[in-house]
Amino acid sequence: MLDLAIVVAFILYGLGSGLRARGKASQSLDEYFLAGKTIKGWRAGFSMGATQFAADTPLLVTGLVATAGIFALWRLWIYGLAFLLMAFVFAVGWRRAGVLTDAELTRVRYSGQGVTPLRLLKAIYYGTVINCVVLAMVLVAAIRIAEVFLPWHQWLPAGLYEPVVSFVASIGLQLGESITGLEPEVMTANNLISILLILAFTAMYSITGGLRAVVQTDVVQFSLAMIGTALYAWFVLDAAGGLGGLTDRIVELYGSDQASKMLSFSPPANAGEALMPFLVIVGLQWFFQMNSDGTGYLAQRSMACPTDRDARIAGLVFAWLQIFLRSLFWMAIAVGLLVLFPFTSGEASGDGFTAAREALFVQGIEDLLPPGVRGLMLVGLLAALASTVDTHLNWGASYWSNDIYGGVIAPHVLKRKPRDRELVIVARLSNVLILVIAMIIMANLGSIQTAWFISLLFGAGMGSVLVLRWLWERINLYSELTAMAVSLITAPLLLYYLGTDPEREWIRLGIMALTTTTAAILVTFITPATDDATLKRFYRRVRPFGFWGHAASLNGVGPGVSVKALGSRLFAVAVTAISLFSLLVGVGRLLFPAPDTGPLLSWICIGVGVLLIPVWLRIAMGREFDTDPEDEPAEEPAIQSHRTT
Repeated sequence: MLDLAIVVAFILYGLGSGLRARGKASQSLDEYFLAGKTIKGWRAGFSMGATQFAADTPLLVTGLVATAGIFALWRLWIYGLAFLLMAFVFAVGWRRAGVLTDAELTRVRYSGQGVTPLRLLKAIYYGTVINCVVLAMVLVAAIRIAEVFLPWHQWLPAGLYEPVVSFVASIGLQLGESITGLEPEVMTANNLISILLILAFTAMYSITGGLRAVVQTDVVQFSLAMIGTALYAWFVLDAAGGLGGLTDRIVELYGSDQASKMLSFSPPANAGEALMPFLVIVGLQWFFQMNSDGTGYLAQRSMACPTDRDARIAGLVFAWLQIFLRSLFWMAIAVGLLVLFPFTSGEASGDGFTAAREALFVQGIEDLLPPGVRGLMLVGLLAALASTVDTHLNWGASYWSNDIYGGVIAPHVLKRKPRDRELVIVARLSNVLILVIAMIIMANLGSIQTAWFISLLFGAGMGSVLVLRWLWERINLYSELTAMAVSLITAPLLLYYLGTDPEREWIRLGIMALTTTTAAILVTFITPATDDATLKRFYRRVRPFGFWGHAASLNGVGPGVSVKALGSRLFAVAVTAISLFSLLVGVGRLLFPAPDTGPLLSWICIGVGVLLIPVWLRIAMGREFDTDPEDEPAEEPAIQSHRTT
């Protein structure tokens, strides 16, 4: 009963947030998707963290630690570099550009007849294809949570439940594989009811209140999720015998060599030929990915901030919450579960092992947590799920309303300017379409890890061009079109010929990154550059960092100003990254030491991380990055409405 009360209280809060924000959200797309640019930096950072917390991510972490050890988590931690680049380099550009979506940025950044087709293509690709794949991954995690905690076949009367089972059987639907031994029809019926109720709850407040309601609930959702995760980690470690002898117990269960691999933060000594592929993957995926410059909901949060400083703070808060705080809790749970639910080498090589280990994160909640704490953790997982779903609904709808309908259909097909309330209605209706597509994809996914590998592959072709468009004036619309086209052609071919085998992932990512980047750069040099008028306007509006010599000269600014500004911001990124990763490794090694390792290196890492905190904190909180004094001669014009075409 206590668990149920906690869940009901959370649901009422979420619905109340949507109703409170409904009035302002209905006024315009700026209010609906950017909350009128009133989101403070720390709140935006918490909202980013809530979205990235995602119900599927702790399951992914549990699977990675079991299959490849802690060192494999660098695949997730390396994204800290992208988050810090967004904080110091890209967030300010997104905010100053005065756009609602990445697709709309094409209108501000490029010139030529291909701008509108590129805007439409990106809106469909990001707002529907990529967005729905990510949503489907989250829903896969949701059905694993729901199967354990929401046994509708026990709760509902037969008159209500049996028709659902009959419907499922008649269409041959199967949502995942049962982890509790239920019959396929019963398992699917339970999961279908759970998913529809969760999506209905999330959609009600996100569709009603827009980004303002999303951020309001995200702050509470992330706080609840972290409190619940911390308590879960405590109970897992307590059941495993405490932190003190954790390493010894893992050695007893798996042997010294395997324990060293499981608990190592650095490459295991016996990594051998497997090390190079892993390093290639880690080195590529953070840069060659579809969100390398913050594209998507991270950019949306930056654009919703009132000042450049708030946008920078948002990125920093997000990076530390995401990479440092939550990683320590999840590592504790994943390592503790290795002791509580041991496995043999034979099981590790069997089919379905990864999915089974991912599901243990949910099973541990049911088995180890007392009432009250279980309810809090369940709310935390539901909150993580809701915060991801609401963000992807809101973000995906922004493409459909602002770019597809407001940017293409209304002006070019209907030959008229869309009204504000009309665009908001389109935004709300498009949420339903996104949910239906995501449900269809979800029904055909296996493990979260496999789906993640595939999504990384499709995004790998776009990353370099997305970053370069902010740093190099020569990138044009044909560069982006080429990268997207080559990605859509190359990814299916790589999956067909190389499959989804994790051992070949480094080859797939390497080929994708090399092929798409090379093609995009070649096309850049053989196609017309963006015209001077567009470059001049973009530079005056955004004042970008990097290689913008020609655009700077058009505005009467010295050619070295942008390069110098980029250098100072990259220094800030480097200092903050060293501090972040040093503290993560130092604290992690102290808590979960590998066999036969001493604490000296851990304390050195902690010392370096702590000493650098005042350095990057002074840079981040200072005022020198809030304005660009050298650019003052270039007066910034009034930003046009995002609804103009």
